[in-house]
Formats: sequence, C-alpha cells, structure tokens
Amino acid sequence: MDDAGDGGATAVGAKKKPATEAAKGKVTGKGKASSKASPEAESSLKQKSPAEFFAENKNIAGFDNPGKSLYTTLRELVENALDSAESISELPDIEITIEEITKSKFNTMIGLVDQERVDEALYDDFESAKAREKRLAKEARFRETQAKNAALGKKVKDAPAARGKGRGEASFFRVTCKDNGRGMPHEDIPNMLGRVLSGTKYGLRQTRGKFGLGAKMALIWSKMSTGLPIEIKSSMKEQNYISFCRLDIDIHKNAPHVHVHEKRENKDHWHGAEIQVIIEGNWTTHRSRILHYMRQMAVITPYAQFLFRFLSDAPEKNLMIKFTRRTDVMPPVPLLTKHHPSAVDLLLLKRLIADTTKQNLLQFLQHEFVNIRKAHADRLIGEMGSGFSAETTVKSLTSQQLVRIQQLFREVKFDDPSGNCLSPAGEYNLRLGIIKELHPDLVATHASSPQVFEGHPFIVEAGVSIGGKDVKQEKPCTGAAAIHARLRMIWFYFNPFC
Repeated sequence: MDDAGDGGATAVGAKKKPATEAAKGKVTGKGKASSKASPEAESSLKQKSPAEFFAENKNIAGFDNPGKSLYTTLRELVENALDSAESISELPDIEITIEEITKSKFNTMIGLVDQERVDEALYDDFESAKAREKRLAKEARFRETQAKNAALGKKVKDAPAARGKGRGEASFFRVTCKDNGRGMPHEDIPNMLGRVLSGTKYGLRQTRGKFGLGAKMALIWSKMSTGLPIEIKSSMKEQNYISFCRLDIDIHKNAPHVHVHEKRENKDHWHGAEIQVIIEGNWTTHRSRILHYMRQMAVITPYAQFLFRFLSDAPEKNLMIKFTRRTDVMPPVPLLTKHHPSAVDLLLLKRLIADTTKQNLLQFLQHEFVNIRKAHADRLIGEMGSGFSAETTVKSLTSQQLVRIQQLFREVKFDDPSGNCLSPAGEYNLRLGIIKELHPDLVATHASSPQVFEGHPFIVEAGVSIGGKDVKQEKPCTGAAAIHARLRMIWFYFNPFC
C-alpha cells in the first residue's frame, strides 16, 4: 500500500497526495519520500555534444586563458598547414599574421557604439582621492630611495607597475594562416572546421594532429570570446576556383552554422588554405613563447619557409620575421598502415570484423593486420583450438571466440612493424635546422632505428648544440635536444654540462 502523508497506512479509497505535496512532505519531514523516481527526476538526465564538452573544458585543449589561447590557436593552424603541404610533398610556404585589434575597433566591427562611463566607482581602475594620495606618497618614497641608491652606485630598480584586481580591458587579435598545401574539398569545408572530432587524420600514420580538435577549438574560443565566425579560403591543385566559407559552430548540436559558402575565381592558380579567426588574446604575456615556438618549428623543419608578422596600430610594436628555407629535402610521406596484432583489443577486433570485406578467417588475418603471412596465419588458426578453421566465416565468430583470438594475439610473438607509417625528420635536416637557427659552435645529432611499444612504432631523434647565436653570457653551456614523438615534434632547451 502507499504511504500516507502522516506516516500511517492509507485507507482503502483514500486519495493519493499529488507529487508536489509528496515532495514538500519530504522536505518538511512530515512524510516519507517514494522510492520510485518522479518523471521530473527521470527527465533531468542530459547529454552533451563533443563541442559542449570541450567548450566547458577548454583547458584540455590548451585554451586556459587568453594568452595561452592565442598561442595554441597559432600553433594548431601552423601544424595543420605543415601537415597539408607535406601530404602532397610540397615544400611548405606558410604565412602567419597576428593583427592587434583595439577594443574600439572591435566594437566598430560588430556595430557596437562605445559607451561613456556613468558610474566611475563601478570600474576596476577607479581610484578614490584617498587611494590616489596614498599611491602618490608611495611613489615619492620609491623615487627618493632610488635616488639615494643611484648616488651610492647601487642598482636602480624599475618602478612596479600598477595592477588592478580584475581582468582589465580585453585585447583582440585577428590570426591568419596561409599555406600552399592540399586544400580542402569544397563540400567538406563546413564539417572539417565546424564539427568537433571530424577530420581527415584518423588512421594509422603519423600526423601532427590526430583528433580533429585543434582548429575547431580556435573556432569555439572565437565564439566564446568574440562571437565572430571564422573565414576560410581553400583551393586544391588544378582547381579553377577558390572556395570561400564563413561559418561558426552550433555548440549544442556540434554542427557547423554556415553564413557564406561560395566559389570564387582562382586567377592566380593558387592552391592551399587560408584560415582567419578573431579571438581574445594576450600578446604581451605570450610574445616570447610564440616567437620561441616559431623558431623551434624553423629548426625542426628546415625545408619549410615561414613568414611571421605582428601588426599593431602602434608602429613600434610591429614585427616581421622570415625563417628562410635551407634545404629541399623533405621527410618521406608517412604511409597508411594496418593494425599490429599485439596492439589489438576486443573493441577494435569487433570493428575490424564488422568492416572487413574478407569472408573467412584466413583471409581476414592476412589482409587486416601487418606481419601476418599465410603460413603464419595457418599456424595461428591451428593454435586457436577447436571451432576454428581457415574457412571459418569471420562474421559468425562468437564473443568467446573473439576473446580467444585477442588473448592469442597478446601471447604470440610477431615481427615488429616496419615504421613506414612514420615520417622522421632525419639527421640531415635536424643538423641543418640547428645550424641555420642557432649557429652553434658544436652540434651532434642521432636518430634511432624504428622501435615498437605495444605494437606502435616510434623513432627517437636527438640533437645537441653548444654555444652559438643568442647564448646568454651567464650560461656559457647551452644546448638543445629534440624528441620525435609518434604524433609531433617536441623541443626542449637545456644545459647539458652545467
């Protein structure tokens, strides 16, 4: 029987309390709550799209704050441009421009009229008369102390900058990256840049990006910080038109919202992609990191040419750096490979069986995995036990049989993968890059042979340099080391001897 509001049994024919009253009784302690969830509670279950998840957890993708977001946006666009050019064996020619946009210019762009302050005390930079008097007295004491130190020949410190409690006025930047790579098919552009976790880099080969996230995160950050769409120009080789697309992203649906998508005349027969996005950023805090990154890329890719520009209304802040190409020798294009048996789990095994066009188990083993030849496949099938044969239909394998295959793959010894899915820079390029950018007194490089970890191939490349360009006097021993990871190049500068 149902519980009554006063805790006693309900008489036959008595009315039940409405759900709202029952809930109220639970709060006030006048009644017992039903153990069965109400429809309202059941309907509270929600789902998030991938775009929503990464918008709410943008730090996962390196968009922690405006300064780091500016750096990460540039990095993602540059590495996409390098991958695009290298995929067609084209010597990369990449132009990167960061244009500073003042708040008033940004407001004009979006049609917002600047509003004069009405209540000054509301703002973070407001200073009362008492606070101003206190600050001026402190500055006077500081100048007096500095004058005494100067007279005694002591080191004079710079005056500390005044810092507000809040974030201060936002800074906006137009980031543009243009390359001479493959370009994008006209119809695919909206999904390639407006749908999180969609991309062309899924597969077993080395690329700098892999998850279909980087450029989309720049668009998400643009939507969060400025609300402005991204603009894309793209053209493929032998294509007589340029695709132009202006779009943003529907965060909740994880779908592109296209403003303009049209074909324009390609008079110069250009091929590649040009992406432009306006975001909030901080050039002051991340200037050195951005320039350091550009130099690192110039070291590790001496076959690429980079033109970096920073543009501002203040002429003294303008900057242009050209990292010239030193060699025409490019790394080999990584080949798409198949899965190594020792790296296969149950989920992957089921997916391979669902996608395969092969009918029997022998053909499946030979054609869906690397390093399994016919003789080896026959021996594996014999080791699987009863219920398995060369003619067994792969689509009819039971869950228990799949577990047996996966367990056998983990226990059997297979030849290591060849490493042809990798694209190592090579000692020649590594040495050239270090010499070109660092001008060292001494340089040494080394590249390992392909190795394997849990079925995944990798190559380690290292370079060490001593002395040379921009070496600080207080640190006479300096060096550089490079690690060629499976997905991207990572550079560390260190002091090897001190």
